[in-house]
Amino acid sequence: MTDLEKTELIHQVELALDDIRPHLVVDGGDVSVVEVTDEMTVRVKWLGACETCSMSAMTMKAGVEQVVRTKLPQILAVEAVNHFHG
Repeated sequence: MTDLEKTELIHQVELALDDIRPHLVVDGGDVSVVEVTDEMTVRVKWLGACETCSMSAMTMKAGVEQVVRTKLPQILAVEAVNHFHG
């Protein structure tokens, strides 16, 4: 994948995340895209309250990953680069 293709894909992921962001922001959190790998995995970073939330794993699977993979079926996985270890 070229750098231009990755940049466009990251933009599309950000647009998909806009669907779930209001739910995260209400609780004082957010998520940002770190990268899209050549293996079509989106790597994100939890921000704000999401960084220390014990529910972040559930939010990832039931929220973030579902939204991204529904809108962008070429994405195979979404993973966080920072996790709650509580």
